[in-house]
Amino acid sequence: MKALYLGTYDRASPRNTQVVSCLRGAGVDVVERHRPVWRRHNWSPSLGSVVRLARAEVALSRIDPGDADVLVVGYPGHPDMAVAARIANRRPVVFNPLVSLTDTLVDDRGVVSPRSPLAAVVRGIDRRAFRRADLVVADTEAHAAYFREEFDLPSERVAVAFVGAQDALFHPAETERTELHVLFVGKLIPLHGLETILAAARLLPDVRFVIAGEGQLARLLSGRPANVAHVPWVEYRELPEAYRRAGCALGIFGVGPKAARVIPNKVFQALACARPVITADTPAARELLTDGRDALLVPAGDPLALATAIRRVVDETGFAERLAAAGRATYEERASERVLGVRWRLLLEGTLGA
Repeated sequence: MKALYLGTYDRASPRNTQVVSCLRGAGVDVVERHRPVWRRHNWSPSLGSVVRLARAEVALSRIDPGDADVLVVGYPGHPDMAVAARIANRRPVVFNPLVSLTDTLVDDRGVVSPRSPLAAVVRGIDRRAFRRADLVVADTEAHAAYFREEFDLPSERVAVAFVGAQDALFHPAETERTELHVLFVGKLIPLHGLETILAAARLLPDVRFVIAGEGQLARLLSGRPANVAHVPWVEYRELPEAYRRAGCALGIFGVGPKAARVIPNKVFQALACARPVITADTPAARELLTDGRDALLVPAGDPLALATAIRRVVDETGFAERLAAAGRATYEERASERVLGVRWRLLLEGTLGA
């Protein structure tokens, strides 16, 4: 089987690198045709990005799929779906959206006003992209249900494959190098619940926290407590070592509806590195994790519950090691590249059969 992975997708995003790696590991010949538009994880609308996008779409429209069996549009490829549908020439088009643009830019981050003309444009791009796909692959069942309802999609046109992590990079340390600090990695956006993390840190003055990332809510760090260090960014290939050095890794704690539908990259990466994980107790998290067995799940937006969970990991003898080992086992069974590669290949083959 040959797949053409195309679009203006973010080449630095783990959702794209991991899917391509999974497919190749499963024996799929993946050819990438990428046109860069978005800069360093930033795909908010701007005049510059609109101009770059227009030029990229013209270039994509000239692509010849050749002998590809199926086209896959990567994340965030919502504007690319129109071109992909035109050049497919009866080949199935699989959409790997990860998120809804409206849900992200309008509802969650609030960078686009809900009643503005731009919001109407974003909703239109969203709807057309999802409805043009022969198959939409969501990252969780909770997200899949949202896509079906929001875009009026038949059940058979929406499937699920976890995000996972790149096994070649994210794996346990060969020798123990753990430091007693709590690590959060990610863009500082409402989804992640930075306020909750900082409030929990204030309740644990003897525990060191490291927050790695930058973004919309970076201003909250100006008043951070003394036990919280800030690293503006960690390069992707340095992330595994950052996780392996941490005594505990944090997921997300936002209280918005989107936070309840996703399992972020950081959770899979930390599990793959065999680190204890604490994240919000959400329907999406429950699809993968069991509280107290392979992770600690706490109520979203609750600093005291988060602080209590961190204290348990830090103080309870042997608990962190047991939690980390069980988390790694869950990762291998449910979200490793071997498992997800088979899943993705079957999904692509299913579109050919349909």
